[in-house]
Amino acid sequence: MSVIPWPLKPMPPHTPSGRAHGSARGGAVASASAAPADRSGRGCAASAAAAGPDDTAAMAAALIQSRQTILPKRLGAPGPNVVELAAILEAAAHAPDHGQLQPWRFVLVPDTARTLLADVFALALQERDAEATPEQIEQAREKAYRSPVLLLAVVDAARGDADIDLAERLVSAGCAIQNMLLMATAQGFGSALTSGKALKAASLRALFRLGCDEQALCFVSIGTVVSRKAARVRPAASSYVSTLDEHRGILPGF
Repeated sequence: MSVIPWPLKPMPPHTPSGRAHGSARGGAVASASAAPADRSGRGCAASAAAAGPDDTAAMAAALIQSRQTILPKRLGAPGPNVVELAAILEAAAHAPDHGQLQPWRFVLVPDTARTLLADVFALALQERDAEATPEQIEQAREKAYRSPVLLLAVVDAARGDADIDLAERLVSAGCAIQNMLLMATAQGFGSALTSGKALKAASLRALFRLGCDEQALCFVSIGTVVSRKAARVRPAASSYVSTLDEHRGILPGF
């Protein structure tokens, strides 16, 4: 499907049949006529609150389906302002969280600290590959300067109830990150998750003051989309969903 520009405009009035114009089952909103929401996302929330269930579901589907990974090198200024960034970060708090542990946290890397991160990326590469060329080292350093907003996601394997294992904590962190990506998308920004071997480097752990039970999960990049690739084709739900049948075992589809 085509990428939908955000913020999404409120849905048009319902047709006599009760279904909104421009909506389709399982699809995204195809058209809208009212004024766009403001960049903070408040307009989208107000529109959703005023809309009926069909409209709200269609808006949610459009938002989810329009999220696309935009590589950090394709993200430029301006990034989210203070209010927009606060809304993005606050969205994380609505992730599922067994035991209310809040087993994840995020560390913002402002422009003034990017040189420190660049040094860590360069050192981590040299530790892994003593024969790295100056060009490769510079490429590693340059990654620290991409995208206006850069955050490190951190997961704590031991915070709170020890009976809640790491897998559940990682699921919670993933949901928190997805909430942030969706809020950034709703505000009109692009975003991406990046990882790499540097996340396990001792120098990175020291820079971010990670505890012995904490692990750096990924970096979150957010900014204005400078360029994007065509949206990739997403798999149909029937390709990854099966049903447990009481007589025949696992059956494909749902």
